[in-house]
Amino acid sequence: MRWDRHAGTDVIPLWVADTDFRAPPSVLQALLARVEHGVLGYTGAPPQLREAIVERAARLYGWRIEPEWIVFLPGVVPGLHHAARTLSSADDHVVVPTPVYHHLTRAPELAPRRRTDVPLVLDRGRWVYDLDAFRAAVGPRTRLFFLCNPQNPGGTVFTRQELTDLASASGDALIISDEIHCDLVLEPGRRHVPIASLDPSVCRRTVTLMSPNKAFNFPAAGCAWAIIEDPALRRAFSADLQAHALPGPSVFGYVAALAAYREADDWLAAQVAYLRTNRDAVEQALQAMGLGAAHVEATYLAWIDCTPLAVEDPAQHFLSHGLALSPGAQFGAPRFVRLNFGTQRSRLGDALQRMAAAVAKARG
Repeated sequence: MRWDRHAGTDVIPLWVADTDFRAPPSVLQALLARVEHGVLGYTGAPPQLREAIVERAARLYGWRIEPEWIVFLPGVVPGLHHAARTLSSADDHVVVPTPVYHHLTRAPELAPRRRTDVPLVLDRGRWVYDLDAFRAAVGPRTRLFFLCNPQNPGGTVFTRQELTDLASASGDALIISDEIHCDLVLEPGRRHVPIASLDPSVCRRTVTLMSPNKAFNFPAAGCAWAIIEDPALRRAFSADLQAHALPGPSVFGYVAALAAYREADDWLAAQVAYLRTNRDAVEQALQAMGLGAAHVEATYLAWIDCTPLAVEDPAQHFLSHGLALSPGAQFGAPRFVRLNFGTQRSRLGDALQRMAAAVAKARG
């Protein structure tokens, strides 16, 4: 998708959040074996995948979950929209941070539900919540709080204390937590903390959305899940799935996810190291250009403040110089752009040169 939009043109596309890296060899081998098996009929989630998810949650996060808490989905985005429609009523209220990945705002918008956007603030190089503004946004009809952790597009890995404060400030609202970038923590010393792992009371009102699609780069295969402890909440979320109104993952999604979690941790560690070096190159280049950006603690996405540039549409300006970036308006901040640095280093170098030329042109 990212490359097809600009096919036949001299444009480097660094917008949609997938990478230019082949999926891990173990994933490709598992998919090949499934194709060679030859039978591609209706398929349910393999018990081994549930076991791998349970084991990973305990090993990486100290979070003990049960296999029956897992509800499989075709992707995290359908999970966001499904949560907005099934876990809230027409007269309920939803709180969403901004800037944020646009499907966290689109889900309540299309449901539709009343929504309050709570602006994040830049504090010592990190996009974090203004707790006073957050508390003020939560009211008696607030049913859902949409969280993005790690934060997209800001790149923040929220600390345990920050998440504890958010859980407290959200009152009794259900927490819908998009944690798809949990395996892409770049900052040494930082660790992803699922908000549901804080304590049992938080876990019982949280829907945690996870997927290996981003970290292992097979979003077209498609496999995701919700982790929901509370049985009543899980039944409410699962009703349409059981009625086949929302499909489950394909057989290829199940196969790819299991292979990734069983055999690709070394590949993932190597990718994280590569992305960390890319991030450092991007941040150094932006500093030289005089553009601001938060330090990217996780994801492969840089959130860039183009306020110093005398251009009306920053994304269009960069596109005119052969560089396609995600427009900040999509995330609620028109003066920003988002750059995907999940690509080969030589291509990233070319992209940063084009960016520097575009910045120089804008400053005349």
